[in-house]
Amino acid sequence: MSIRDKVAIIGMGCIRFGEHWDKGINDMLVEAAYEAYNDAGLSPDDIQAYWLGTCASGWAGISLSEPLKIQYKPVTRVENFCATGTDAFRNACYAVASGAYDIAMAIGVEKLKDSGYSGLVITPPPGDGTAPNYSAPAAFSLLAPAYFKKYGLDPETGKKVLARIAYKNHKNGALNPKAQFRQEVPMEKILKSPVVAAPLGVMDCSGVADGSAAAIIVRAEDAHKYRQDPIYVKALSVVCGPGHGAMHQDYDFTSIRETYHAGVDAYRQAGITNPRKEISMAEVHDCFTPTELVIYEDLGFSERGRAWQDVLDGVFDLAGELPVNPDGGLKSFGHPIGASGLRMLYEMYLQLRGQAGPRQIDNPRLGLTHNLGGFPWESVCSVCIVGKEPG
Repeated sequence: MSIRDKVAIIGMGCIRFGEHWDKGINDMLVEAAYEAYNDAGLSPDDIQAYWLGTCASGWAGISLSEPLKIQYKPVTRVENFCATGTDAFRNACYAVASGAYDIAMAIGVEKLKDSGYSGLVITPPPGDGTAPNYSAPAAFSLLAPAYFKKYGLDPETGKKVLARIAYKNHKNGALNPKAQFRQEVPMEKILKSPVVAAPLGVMDCSGVADGSAAAIIVRAEDAHKYRQDPIYVKALSVVCGPGHGAMHQDYDFTSIRETYHAGVDAYRQAGITNPRKEISMAEVHDCFTPTELVIYEDLGFSERGRAWQDVLDGVFDLAGELPVNPDGGLKSFGHPIGASGLRMLYEMYLQLRGQAGPRQIDNPRLGLTHNLGGFPWESVCSVCIVGKEPG
């Protein structure tokens, strides 16, 4: 079974991501929701059900119903690590496709900047004390030397490859008025940025931000009642792995298995056999530069062991063969967990409708979004594919 062409997006909203010291989650939710209402030409009364994605910035459905003054309608809160926003969207899509509702909204929000801790604080589940206590930069830094060794890159070349990924994303983000960081960063500055977890420097890591984004979904056959240029959902996949890499010695840190399997499932749903050629653009989870590097190979954008060369050749640049993170990615936006997946989808929505301004890609047909939460050896991953035409 597949969600392909069963539902469509008729409106979206996204606030500017950043350090919003003057806004709470209520303010951000209202701003994103009303941009989506206005974009679709609807009122709040038209929405029949809501799915709210937030990792740690809200409790239950009332975190949405109270600021939006929703009048006694269903609101479901969704949390699934960094796939939270996309999973909220996925659940809303399935509810509409099933016929349970005609019009639904998925909305994500996260408030990270004025909690007393710059980042997400999650209470770990109870354990026996043997689990490694890695920070996120430390965990994902392990991908880099493993990849360099397996594919014969000397450390200097490998570092340049990672820097080139950060350079690309910041160059794209400089063109985006809703990005947190809107300036290009020279390669030399990236290469010399202070080390966080070797070989990763500060500029290899995504930032911390507040943000919110929203989407309104209807069944595909109803989409043209609301607008002439809806965006059709082609695939929705969420994969949670069994933690194989944490338990087996054969895990080599050059692939994230959940990304690979989510991609395979999404391509099956969408009928894609050659993602490098058929996907027009992608937003992937660049929490750290080596993460983006291995994602290229896990999603079939590059052959195994070739992504590093494709990076240096400009394949994934805005004007390249397959633009990746045309809006600037997590590097330029930061990563408010519950909002990131819907923010990525917002970029696909703009691009497919020809409204991305100076970063507009020529005649895109299919866009892919990817989120990854957890650790390289134990994670949850989402992949969404959308297109501007049914069929």
